[in-house]
Amino acid sequence: MSEFWSNPKSTVSTKIPKLLKLANGLPCMCCGKHDGTIVAAHSNEGKGIALKNADWSVAYLCNECHFELDNGKELSKEDRRNMWNAAHSKTVDYWFKNGIVGLIK
Repeated sequence: MSEFWSNPKSTVSTKIPKLLKLANGLPCMCCGKHDGTIVAAHSNEGKGIALKNADWSVAYLCNECHFELDNGKELSKEDRRNMWNAAHSKTVDYWFKNGIVGLIK
């Protein structure tokens, strides 16, 4: 796996569609809303124009929270980062608690 971090042309895939699809039907990991609009919102940190971060760098957010994170005017940059980080932590916690991801023994 270290090749991935040191080699930008690595063959290690950053695309994991299963993690993205899991958002459908779950509650928002930010506000708890369960309204059918939940999507896997990629981190906005460290990406360029038209580039997405890896699929494991997502938070499951409802339409309202996702909009506020990406386009809203109410939160500072630091507040947006904190909002996404908290939701991402809950998303990853969900993956581990439900056996979606785990550690290799």
